[in-house]
Amino acid sequence: MAQGKDWVKSAVAQGVQQAKGGADILDVGGESTRPGSTPVSLEEELERVVPVIEGLAREVSIPISIDTYKSEVAREAIRAGASVVNDVWALQMDPKMAGVVAEHKVPIILMHNRSTPENAEMKDKLGSRYVGVEYKDLMRDIKAELEESVDIALRAGIEREQIIVDPGIGFGKTVEQNLELIYRLDELKTLGLPILVGPSRKSFIGYTLDLPPEERLEGTAAAVALSIERGADIIRVHDILAMRRVAKLTDVIVRR
Repeated sequence: MAQGKDWVKSAVAQGVQQAKGGADILDVGGESTRPGSTPVSLEEELERVVPVIEGLAREVSIPISIDTYKSEVAREAIRAGASVVNDVWALQMDPKMAGVVAEHKVPIILMHNRSTPENAEMKDKLGSRYVGVEYKDLMRDIKAELEESVDIALRAGIEREQIIVDPGIGFGKTVEQNLELIYRLDELKTLGLPILVGPSRKSFIGYTLDLPPEERLEGTAAAVALSIERGADIIRVHDILAMRRVAKLTDVIVRR
């Protein structure tokens, strides 16, 4: 129990520090989404996220996002203080998720995802990546599958103004496909919805530059700047202070 409390304090302290560093939203998740990672039970995920969200809600004034595809986790996280749901399976894993979001009238992030364990590959230095994933037309397929999730949301009663789309960098996409995704990101603008991207420290950077996660700051900065230039409205990152500076300068240049 003492160890658990120490872990919660540490996680809350990290979130508070990120808020002080300039984060606009804190994203809390209790299950790893890396290629090849092992799912956790509902009970374990709740034990991981609810105390942290409760602690953060007492300490910060910025919105807290719950990163989950389980409706019960989303419900309990909202009760604990979360005000955004970030669903990495875009309402297509848990049929009850859309109803929970509609009931609580919170924003929903719909992320494109074609992750399958059989396409995951691991290397010691560079970590995991996806290989052998096929698309007929990368951005057309991503857009079509996101539109399906948007339709699920609207039919459930979620307001269109509450929907954010995420093309899912690193989720069921090869290194080359992730690079193409950023290059063609502006094609998602036709959806007419805010775009979130999460390139931070991802394996496509590591495999392109031959660098481990802790040495991907510059690669992340390049990906963040290019994503903003091509239409991203929200950036999900680890290195708050540095990436806030990158985003601020990029905004000044491209969003006059």
